[in-house]
Amino acid sequence: MKAVVYQGAHDVAVEDVDEPTIEHPNDVVIDITTTCICGSDLHMYEGRTDAEPGIVFGHENMGIVEQVGEAVSTLEEGDRIVLPFNVACGFCRNCEEGKTGFCTNVNPGFAGGAYGYVAMGPYKGGQAEKLRVPYADFNALKLPEGDEHEDAFSLLADIFPTGWHGTRLADLQPGESIAIYGAGPVGTMAAYSAKIQGASEIYIVDRVESRLDLAEEYCDATPINFEESDPVEQIKDAHGGGVDKGVDAVGYQAIDSDKEGDSAYDAARENPAVVLNNLIDTVRPTGQLGIVGLYVPSDPGAPDAMAGQGRLGIDFGKLFEKGQKLGTGQCDVKSYNRYLRDLIIEGRADPSFYVSHREPLENAPEMYERFDNREEGVTKVLLEP
Repeated sequence: MKAVVYQGAHDVAVEDVDEPTIEHPNDVVIDITTTCICGSDLHMYEGRTDAEPGIVFGHENMGIVEQVGEAVSTLEEGDRIVLPFNVACGFCRNCEEGKTGFCTNVNPGFAGGAYGYVAMGPYKGGQAEKLRVPYADFNALKLPEGDEHEDAFSLLADIFPTGWHGTRLADLQPGESIAIYGAGPVGTMAAYSAKIQGASEIYIVDRVESRLDLAEEYCDATPINFEESDPVEQIKDAHGGGVDKGVDAVGYQAIDSDKEGDSAYDAARENPAVVLNNLIDTVRPTGQLGIVGLYVPSDPGAPDAMAGQGRLGIDFGKLFEKGQKLGTGQCDVKSYNRYLRDLIIEGRADPSFYVSHREPLENAPEMYERFDNREEGVTKVLLEP
């Protein structure tokens, strides 16, 4: 079958690989109908992880069940399903407590597993024609038959639940104000989630105008361009002494507007602590931060030796002084995806506004390059085998 295979930094190719098979009685194999390129994939694509060539990418996957293991009891051939990007067993302590992003059984020596991602276990990615799904009864979320809401449902694999998770880590309450750093897929979904949850004011920070425009139109968010002036001061000028809650949807490759480089996203402009420190400044005393932007313990392309070990210069003294709380970690997708699916079915949510491209699988190398360049108008790319 065809699949998107990592070759090295800034290089992916669509190659022939072996089709997946049933490896355990609890497996199913699905025909992929939609798989997404994620901002997290760009960290591997750019060579900013320890990923080795040969990985089949793709952790945002949905499709139709083609083969069913003999122990699977809730799925049958022809079922339409979407999968959390997390691979989880369903019966370890963390899974039983709903922390499916930190399953201790699927990835020996590490809490958490995922499809097609470095250090997240042996699971092939779904940017391919087919995918093996382990622990299928637990991991699959059934969808209505047909192809209705295909774009929206595909976002249940990661970015819609992860955006929602950011607001929950921040403990956003109806009527509160919130600042979200990053208007990429997760940040915009955090803003959209904040709107659904009744936030009174939403501020979203980025430099890509097309992304800021979408957040303003669909999330009722006030756009803040950090290249124009200090985003903390822009938000405080608009709101006063600081917002109630904040979300980091950027992570360790954050760009510092005070640094210069050859291009907007030159690594020379990176400051992996800048968003965290801006949030500490932006959020009022005793406020709360939700950190869903990706941070790693090892960064081969870090701007300095300390950051290369995942050690960041965070203003912890100010965080302590302000009595702020914070929550971190990847999303436990299963905690949210069933409820978000039902919001979509009932017409109360439609995150598909963020999808800019649906492309055949063979166009993946071109779309990776365009997405990595933060090209205007390229927001969320869906691939269709």
